[in-house]
Amino acid sequence: MKIKNIIAVAAVGMTLTGCGIYNKYEQKTETPANVFGNDIGSHGTDTSLAQMSWREFFTDPLLQQLIEQVLANNTDLNSARIAIEKCQAQLQAARLAYLPAFALAPQGTLSSFDGAAPTKTYNLQMQMSWDIDVFGSITNKKRAAKAILLQSQLMEESTRANLVATTAQQYFILQMLDRQQEILMKTDSLWGASLETEKALWENGQAYSTAVNQLESSWLSVKTQLVDIRRTIRSTENAICKLLCITPQHIARSKWGSSALHHPEATGNDTGQRMFDVKFLNIGVSAELLETRPDIRLANASMEEAFYNTQAARSAFFPTITLSGAAGWTNSGGMGIVNPGKLLWNAIGQLTQPIFQRGSIKANYKIQKLTEEDVQRKYVQTVIDAGNQVNEALADCQAARDKHQYYHRQVAVLNEAYYGTHQLMDNGKANYLEVLTAQESLLSAQLNEVTNMYNGAEAVIALYIALGGGAK
Repeated sequence: MKIKNIIAVAAVGMTLTGCGIYNKYEQKTETPANVFGNDIGSHGTDTSLAQMSWREFFTDPLLQQLIEQVLANNTDLNSARIAIEKCQAQLQAARLAYLPAFALAPQGTLSSFDGAAPTKTYNLQMQMSWDIDVFGSITNKKRAAKAILLQSQLMEESTRANLVATTAQQYFILQMLDRQQEILMKTDSLWGASLETEKALWENGQAYSTAVNQLESSWLSVKTQLVDIRRTIRSTENAICKLLCITPQHIARSKWGSSALHHPEATGNDTGQRMFDVKFLNIGVSAELLETRPDIRLANASMEEAFYNTQAARSAFFPTITLSGAAGWTNSGGMGIVNPGKLLWNAIGQLTQPIFQRGSIKANYKIQKLTEEDVQRKYVQTVIDAGNQVNEALADCQAARDKHQYYHRQVAVLNEAYYGTHQLMDNGKANYLEVLTAQESLLSAQLNEVTNMYNGAEAVIALYIALGGGAK
């Protein structure tokens, strides 16, 4: 085919771009209104929480150091980084597909007829093949490869955010367990002293053995709780070590309450006041905040990839144009063998129009269209799930904040009741059952208060991640 004919075919092909083969992806999938729920306002948006880096959000120096180590050593995150490099290599290959391919193909032959002396022929040639991207096949494949690279980058961001959240949650669990262990150890000491006092009274005939047995039973219950707490601490430290990709060892941490989660509007020196300050949760939430979430951006990139895969499948219905040729030295020019060799070259232009491919092209196009529809539905579901996570996190924050003041007051009241009842028993005005009840109620309230504090911290972390924080 002459060059001018190839150009004419290319010009005809370019007129077909109105069919949308070269169109670029635009996100047009509609998402539900009020994605966060009707009970959350959509005005007065404060994006400061979502835009905070995790180094600003988590102010504890030991926690910051721990997160840094996890992000440097974690196997899943390193795998995500390797996946990015793979996709970068694939994108580079897709970009180079516009260029011609060259191959060196030397060839030598020995031949003999009827016992005659063998003849030697050779070809030293460079072969070239060049696919002309008239109908957008290469372009759409390159754009799809770019979307795949974006997905791998967003997957890395999502993995990073999840690791930040998981590490912080495990760290706060350790702090909570340390605090509960401290309460149990103090209770162990107090109840042990009460038991010794009750034993002395029993030995002097001033108390019943039943009281001694009941008090000892409660004291032993505290002992078993201490064993459980220490075992849970070991398990939590091991979980963090797995994130760090290291062997089991002690995890350094600060004391509970020494460093609170940061928010510019949170006030007060007490951890509870800062954690559950009304202003901390006073954020107006709008759907635009979700645009920073890696999973939603990832779902959008998946739609982009599916769009370009569909475009590439459409391109398969149109002709392909290939230029090929070879040039080199040969001593076999078709008229006989000559030495030394002579220069030989040839050029070929080829147009291939699919006519009947046993339905494979049509089937592939239908598959890509269905895949595109599927990822669009998944995108909507991802947005809905994200809104649900924000709603749940805000509700958990609100519940923990509301309960905090009640637990705090309950501990103060029961502490007074415990010491008052104990004094009454010492003076013979109360029995051991009243003291026992006061002791157990106080311990339960103290442990519940600490647990609620952790639930609040976990809810705030969940809100931070749900709004797209922690990815950077």
